[in-house]
Amino acid sequence: MPRIEDYALLGDLQTAALVERGGSIDWLCFPRFDSGACFAALLGDADNGRWSLAPSAAATSTRRYLHDTLVLETTWQTEGGSCARVIDFMPPRGKEPDIVRIVEGVKGRVHFRSELTIRFDYGRIVPWVRKRTHEADTRIALAGPDALCFRTRAETRGENMTTISEFSVDEGERVPLVLTWFRSHEDPPEPIDPEQALADTEAFWRGWSDACPLDVPKEWAPLVRRSLIVLKALTYDPTGGIVAAPTTSLPEWIGSVRNWDYRYCWLRDATLTLLALLHCNHADEAGQWRRWLIRALAGDPADVQIMYGVGGERRLDEFELPWLDGYEGSRPVRVGNAASGQLQLDVYGEVLDCFYQARVHGLPVDPQGWRIQLGLLDHLEEAWREPDDGIWEIRGERRHFVHSKAMSWVAFDRAVRSVEDYGFEGPVDRWRAVRDEIHADVCERGYDSSLGSFTQSYGSPELDASLLLLPLVGFLPGADPRIRGTIEAVERELLQDGFVLRYRTHEAVAGSFAGKAGEARPEDRAPGGAPSVDGLPPGEGVFLPCSFWLCDCYELLGRHDDAHELFARLVALGNDLGLMSEEYDPRTERQLGNFPQAFTHLALVNTAFNLAPHLPSPMYRRHAQRHPE
Repeated sequence: MPRIEDYALLGDLQTAALVERGGSIDWLCFPRFDSGACFAALLGDADNGRWSLAPSAAATSTRRYLHDTLVLETTWQTEGGSCARVIDFMPPRGKEPDIVRIVEGVKGRVHFRSELTIRFDYGRIVPWVRKRTHEADTRIALAGPDALCFRTRAETRGENMTTISEFSVDEGERVPLVLTWFRSHEDPPEPIDPEQALADTEAFWRGWSDACPLDVPKEWAPLVRRSLIVLKALTYDPTGGIVAAPTTSLPEWIGSVRNWDYRYCWLRDATLTLLALLHCNHADEAGQWRRWLIRALAGDPADVQIMYGVGGERRLDEFELPWLDGYEGSRPVRVGNAASGQLQLDVYGEVLDCFYQARVHGLPVDPQGWRIQLGLLDHLEEAWREPDDGIWEIRGERRHFVHSKAMSWVAFDRAVRSVEDYGFEGPVDRWRAVRDEIHADVCERGYDSSLGSFTQSYGSPELDASLLLLPLVGFLPGADPRIRGTIEAVERELLQDGFVLRYRTHEAVAGSFAGKAGEARPEDRAPGGAPSVDGLPPGEGVFLPCSFWLCDCYELLGRHDDAHELFARLVALGNDLGLMSEEYDPRTERQLGNFPQAFTHLALVNTAFNLAPHLPSPMYRRHAQRHPE
């Protein structure tokens, strides 16, 4: 089974595919990110759908993205010295989505074999496949609402519910293979010109990347640019929503049950997304993201969810797919996300901060956006006092999480500043009073003087990496002894192999906390391996965004060498194409969790700007406006 980091990303701004080093597309959902997969081998085996394309004989491969694009080039070298390339890409969406593979001979003759195994509905449905009588190079696969059109001039045949193509390429010869999704009740789409599609795809991505002048150290520019391309690829272009990842159920610990569907849009990513795009001169995408937020938030403020579908859908019912064995046996495989119904108060602060930062950066004001914010603030005036499920989406007892309370403070702080700095109308005196009340409450009930640190939740001695955000959002200045003590406590308790855990979990004992993720490693378990308080067994890797937050805190405290050293170690964890998942296991040196992960790439971009020798950085825009140092 390929490792998670063995995959490359393809995308057309509405869905995405994962291609492993050996030339197999093991994951692809049509027509949207959250649609049923027609290739689901990533979470099962080859019979659950894949498209393999590689030399028939033994060969070694190297790969790269062409220039600053999402066009993947894999070069194959045979033992006899012959050489060929495979160029994989998804053209920016026309009427229907395409995935194109062009095989090019470079030296000598190379024999290739393509195995196209189509299984609709996440590897469950075997389609009916037939040749088109008037198009010899075309096969149609359909079942229910879905259909795929496969075109190639290479000779094809059916074998064991798989479409096989075998052909050779000589030096300078190019053989295209094109797969196109369409609705089964419609006529198959007209064929595209693969070479023109390649030229158009390269031009699109290079034009988009060139529009972004990066004011970061030269050695970081490729990493930042690749992360921005990932964020663009995870954007659902018709609406502007950005999914957390293109995959579901890649495990946070190999063999665990903590496998979640990330093909949705989290409000928690709002501010970091906006800052990353605006710092890189992508104002159109930032504006589109803000408009998506406004549409998603419309309605009763009490009904605000932590995540939505790419079109703003609210019903994300979670269910399991028992016919899939899971990645390396990590079951169950889940579709939908029950956390969409949780209460997470921090999202109110993220949303208000996102709109405020948009004003700071000069995006045109949207009057409807301010009306929505007024409604959110009215609701939050009382809601902030309630316990919630927290940033890590626990599936257990609600608590008074320090991070949630602090982000509620952010909501009222940004509302007050919107009135003071930009002349918006609102009950500013009342907001100031609520803001000050929340601040005092957190400092009194969320700080443990015996630990010299803020804690994960009121009355708990546990630490949480989300506390690193307190200075970054301006709750307290970095020089405050309580912030310095908190950062030192995180270093002392949550660093593992030099990277940051979300928190250390324990078994279900009084006063402990366990959540959706961040659980203890196997060696942390009590005898018998009792489950955590949310009923799920512990175990996960270090959480990469939290480690980037520690970089930011180091920089805020003037620990520049520590910040740069940790940043260098973090970016080195990316795969050979610069792609990163949510988590990492330092012992086995492998990536974990859904891939590639928007939150990680967002953190990378913003930290790169935070560490760059210039101001204003994203961190200082959020921090120093309130606490100039």
